[in-house]
Formats: sequence, structure tokens, C-alpha cells
Amino acid sequence: MFTGNDYIAHLREKDGVIQSLEAHLKEVAKLTGEFASKIGLREQGEVIGFLHDIGKASQEFKKYIESAVGLIDPDEDDYVDADRMRGKVDHSTAGAQFIYKELAGNGKESLFAAQVLSMCLASHHSGLIDCISPEGTDAYSKRMNKIEERSHVDEVIGKMSVEIKRSISNRLQSKEFSLELIARFEKLRSTGDSSQTCSFKCGLMLRFLFSCLIDADRLSTADFEEPAYKELRNYGEYKNWSILIEKLEKKLTGFNQEGINQIRGRISQACFDFSNKPKGLFQLTVPTGGGKTFASLRFALHHAKKYKMERVIYILPYTTIIDQNAEEIRNIIEDKDNKGRYSGRIVLEHHSNLMPEKQTARQKALSENWDAPVVFTTNVQVLEALFGSGTRGARRMHQLANAVIIFDEIQTLPIKCVQMFNTAITFLVNNCDSTVVLCTATQPLLDKIDPPSRALSITMEQQIVADPRRLFDELKRVEVFNNIKSGGWTNEEIKVLAEEQVKKLGSVLVVVNTKKTAQEIYRQCKGLRGVESFHLSTNMCPTHRTVEFNKIDAMLLEKKPVICISTQLIEAGVDISFGSVIRYIAGFDSIVQAAGRCNRHNELYPERGAVYIVNPAEENLDMLKDIKLGKEKTERILDEFRNDPDYFNNDLLSPEVMEQYYRYYFYERKDEMNYPVGCQSAVGREDNLYNLLSINTKSINEYQRINNKNPGISLKQAFMSASKSFAAITSAARGVVVPYGEGKEIINKLCSVMEIKKQYKLIKRAQRYSVNVFPNILKKLEDQGAIYEAQEESGILCLDERYYSDEFGLNEEAVKEMGFYNA
Repeated sequence: MFTGNDYIAHLREKDGVIQSLEAHLKEVAKLTGEFASKIGLREQGEVIGFLHDIGKASQEFKKYIESAVGLIDPDEDDYVDADRMRGKVDHSTAGAQFIYKELAGNGKESLFAAQVLSMCLASHHSGLIDCISPEGTDAYSKRMNKIEERSHVDEVIGKMSVEIKRSISNRLQSKEFSLELIARFEKLRSTGDSSQTCSFKCGLMLRFLFSCLIDADRLSTADFEEPAYKELRNYGEYKNWSILIEKLEKKLTGFNQEGINQIRGRISQACFDFSNKPKGLFQLTVPTGGGKTFASLRFALHHAKKYKMERVIYILPYTTIIDQNAEEIRNIIEDKDNKGRYSGRIVLEHHSNLMPEKQTARQKALSENWDAPVVFTTNVQVLEALFGSGTRGARRMHQLANAVIIFDEIQTLPIKCVQMFNTAITFLVNNCDSTVVLCTATQPLLDKIDPPSRALSITMEQQIVADPRRLFDELKRVEVFNNIKSGGWTNEEIKVLAEEQVKKLGSVLVVVNTKKTAQEIYRQCKGLRGVESFHLSTNMCPTHRTVEFNKIDAMLLEKKPVICISTQLIEAGVDISFGSVIRYIAGFDSIVQAAGRCNRHNELYPERGAVYIVNPAEENLDMLKDIKLGKEKTERILDEFRNDPDYFNNDLLSPEVMEQYYRYYFYERKDEMNYPVGCQSAVGREDNLYNLLSINTKSINEYQRINNKNPGISLKQAFMSASKSFAAITSAARGVVVPYGEGKEIINKLCSVMEIKKQYKLIKRAQRYSVNVFPNILKKLEDQGAIYEAQEESGILCLDERYYSDEFGLNEEAVKEMGFYNA
């Protein structure tokens, strides 16, 4: 392949074995081609896979890697300090420049193809680079013109064998090669698209191809470094959909079809019938308690089988829902081994940020790429795959192609992401052969935003359940009471109301807006005689929450008096039922979801459950903008309902109420839906991510001001600046493993185990014992010595057991005395 001695791609540290550059390039080419074939770009994928690391054939990189692996004696003249040179030897630009040189002079079409492909190569260690930066620099052209002494492109091309160089050049120079690529980009345009939405989708197509390369590169590297790791992967080889369908259908036939289950059965049947429809975008609007988890899974499995789709991806807002739903589905469709444990090859949970973005080779081997037939993950992880910085999230994007993607509780989508999300969904459905289902009892008006080009296109034919209004009437199980009063409710008054409801209906759930309030109300209620009180928040790890859920559930089944005080984690998708719910005022979507935890299975029939909306006197929402604005719109709705209940069908939980609420809420926040950024962001000025990822107007204006001409490149987006400014939630949290229950043993093993296979399994187990911690809290804990790294450079953070409470979970202050653990 290259003249001269064999060139090295990677060294396996534990035994000194070398992966040759030739082997790595061929493997990455094969995998990238396979992944890119999902969008009809196999040949283009193979080429970028083959060229991505050719810079490693340079003499400078050869000296660096051979010094690092000990093939050059430190006393020899050719020796370089590998530690000092780490990250400074550019091996990603050569392949990019090679493509650019081959294609750029062959006309406009080839120039476009050159930019798309070379962008993938130039970016494969950093994340997609800017084309035109916010400062007005043509960063792409600057990279393509990097001097030979830094990129080594001519040196590397000169070392290529004549056969290899001719083969690649012939493929690149082939007219069909560029035209095939351009044809895929031309298909992105839909009726009603603006120049912005077209450019945005072009960026998504580029990121998709980039994703194929990143995943292929990481897989090849990880599997070389840890051959045993291959045993843990599926490599897209999954159980036949028919086997999973058979297991689900057997479970469904076991349900009795009386009462509320008769209605759930109708919903399930509607999903089954709809699964034969062609691929597309659909809505499943079902009242809380309507059984949409099993119903949507039934649709997904049958739809996946009919259209030979690769995977089903469930996307949920909270890890609490993942905990419960994934376990429920796993119990149905996944087999256990001879030790009574699930194989982990069918249902994959991915939600915790245990690993940092800047990963060592060992950490890369532990990262997931959604290689499972049924994946449960969060909104955050999917939005990071579509728009996040670096390579870790982008690596997973290609797995969203040819998939059934179910967004459960879609109303929790961050408002700032709405326009980007809508355009990405259109891209996945129209251009990646996927089916997307938007599920909730409270559908946000994603099809009614401005500008219309960034709205979803949804008609009545796309409704899986044809008459949601009828369902809402049939599934009405609660009465909602507006208990807003002047001055608000004190904590003491909330305690009294909770006690009254327990005596009247046997159990009560109090849903508050902040963790601080949850702890305060819990302390108020804990002393009530004859009542068991529970506290729930995301400061508790998933296993801890599950233990508490099970305790609560058992007491509810035995009809023992229970008060549960929780943050909003409990109000979406959690299958639990109380006689009464007290909901602190917030967005009306949250109130509807909280009401779904009341008389969920109609167990109080013929009576109804009671839901009280209260306004607390002692809760501060100044730092919670979404909740505060939602609260204001809810107050307006409650006033309108009081004045004209007939307009809302005399039902505060009606679809008419929700539609009016979203009209007000979306109108209030219409200017936030393009993801605005300011001077403190990586962009460094007032702008918005939709603009930066599409036509990038302000950056181009700055380029024109500096250069007195237009940029000479097709794609002009500021990819890296936008991605660095993107966060699906306000601050990216880090996962911390906590010493709750088995978590102590897992921490001990994480601190000592070196074998990659064991580490991989520990990481998967550790997700159930982790808490996501925001940067300000993390720093405070680190300053107190409460956080430590499992192993040096592992990036896995662990919590000192003194800072974990059995009542409240992770605490910012020590709650236990120093013991022998980690002393």
C-alpha cells in the first residue's frame, strides 16, 4: 500500500502488538461504506474510510509513533519525545487535502463533493470544523491550504503504491462518484423549504457521513486494542423481529380485557393496524394511563419487521422513565442466561454521562454506539448525536437511519431546540428512511410554529389513534380542582392538605418544582402519625429510586396510607397510582402528566381521584425559566376556564385546554425556538444556532467585510462554533457513581479492575448507580474532596459515601461520619 517499511496505526499498550496502518484503513473503509450505504453513499464512505488516516504514513508521524512504542532508542537521532508531541502531529489533514486536490479542479459539482468528503476527514478527531467561522475566517479553505511541512500530503501521496493511488484517483475522478453524492444532497429539498432549511439539512447530511466515519474508526481501534471486546458487540446482527414480536404478543394476550384494559386494548390494536402504513412521521396521542408504552412497542416491532428496519429507539425525557420502561420491556422480550441474568444484547439503556468527552483509548473502547435492536435513551443523548460538539455524540447519529424512533413524552422537548429538532426529524424521515412517532397525552404544536418551513408537516392521516377526544372522555378518572389562592400555600398548609387527602383517599402524591422544596415538604410530612412518607428526586441514583418506587407500590397495593413528595421526575411515564395528587403550579403539560399518576388504573371506580393545583408561597422559580413561564400561561388558562368552562368542554384535562396552553406558551417563546446564543457563548456574539448551522449570515457578512468578496465554498456553516454553544439542557451534567447498595462494590471494582471486558460490564452496571451532577455542584463537591476518580485518567467519577443519604441521595454536605469505606 505504501512504499518503505510498514506503517503503524495503533499500538496495543498491554502487549506491544501493532495494528498496521494498512489493516486499519481497510477495516475502516469497509465499515464506513456499510454504514453510509444506509443513505446510498457506500462508495463515498469507503473512500473517506480508506483515506482518513493516511497522514500516519508521514515520516514525522512514523518517528512519533515508533518512539512511543519503543521501536526507536531514546539515544538515537530519530527519537522524539512522544508525550510532548502527543496531539501535535497532524495526520487528519493529508487525506482531506488529497481529496480536495483530486476533485476541486473538476467543476462546481466536484468542488462541492470535495468539500463534503474532506470536511469529514479534516474533522475526524475534533468534531466538524467551521467552514466560515464567526470571526469571518474561511477556516475550511485555510485547512485545505495548510503547508506541506504540517500536513505532509505530498509526502504521503508519494509513498502510495501506484495501484492504490490509481484506484482511489479513478474512483474520485469518476463523474458518477460526485454526481451520486450531489444527488443525495439534492433530494434533501422538500416542498415549502427555505434556503435556511435546505442548508440546515445539508449540514445534517454531512454530519451523517461524518458519523459513519467516526463510528467505523472507533470500532476498528477499540477492537484492535481489546480483542475480547468484540464478544460484547452485536455488530448489527440481531434476533429476528418475529421472535421479539411473538414474545410481546404472548404478553399482551395475557392481559384481561375488562374496564380500563378494554380501552387500552383498542389503543394497542390501533397501533398494530397502523404498523402496515408506509414509513413516515406519526403522532400517538393517548391520555395518561392509556398504555402507550406497550402499544407503541407493538407498532414499532411490527413496523420494523415489515420494512426490515435495523432498530427501535425509545427516546424519553428522564432516566426514571428509562429505568422503569426498559426493565418492563426487557422482562418481556429478552432471555436470561443460565445464571438468571439478561444477556444485554437486545435491550440497551444509554442515558448516563459517566465518561468525559475527551476520552483516552481505553475510554473510547467503553463508549456505546447504540448497537442493539431496542435502545432506550434520553432526549439529551439524541440531541447531542444530532447537534453536540466533539465526536462522541456524533458517532451515534448514523444509527438513527432506517430505524423506528419513538419520542415518548415529546412535550418535554427543550423549547430552544424546536426548530432544529423539527428539521432534523424531517431529514430522518425523508432522507434516512426512518419512521418517527411522537407520543404524549399533551402534544405540543410542533406543526404550527413560525416560520412554516421549520414546522413539522402533520395531517389527520398521520394520527395513529383517529379520535383522541373520545379517548380522553372515556379515560377520565380524576377531577381537577383549582386551589390557587392569594398569598399562596405555606409548607404547613400543604402538609395539612396532604394529611386530609390521605385520610379521604388513602394516598397522596405531592409534586413540587425544586429539589429544595421536595426535601422541605418531606421533612414536614415525615412526622405524621400512621402515614409512611417517601421522598424522590434525581439526586437519588436509578436503583435507589427503584427501591423507593417498589416500596411505595407495595404499600399502595396493600392500601396502606402513603404520602410521596417528588420532583417532576415522577410525572411522565412512571406507572404508579395514588388516590390524590397535589401539584405545585407549573406548565399545564406538567399538571396533566401529574394527574396521570392519580387513579391511573381506575381503581377508585365508581369514584374519581382528586387533583389539586396549588400555588406555593415558599418556592422560588427565578432560576427555572421554563417552569416560571409555563406557570404564567397556566394561570391565564385557569382564569379563562373559570370564566368560560364550556369553551374547554368543562374539562381542565381536555385536548382543547392543552392546545390553548401551547398557543400561549409557544407564542411567548417563538423567538427562542431557533436556539439563540449570546456574547458569552463560543460564537462570541448575538446569533442563533439555526442560522449558524444553515446560511450563517452574520459570519458571511463579516467575511465579506474583511475580504471584500463572497466566500468561494459551497457549505458555509460554523459547525464547531455552533456545536460548542449547544447544550440540550442548560448545563451539561457529569455522571457520578454513588455508593448506594451494590454501588459500593462497583466503585471498589472500578478502582481496581484493569481488564476491558470487566470494565465494560461494570460501566453498564454503574449507570444504575450514578447521579448526574451539574458543574457548579460538582465543583463544590470536588473542593470538599467528596469526588474522586476511579482510576487515574479513567474519567469515571465516584462519590465519597459520607455525601450520600438514604433519604435524599447525593448531598452537597457530608451527611455521614467518616467510616472505613474509602478512608
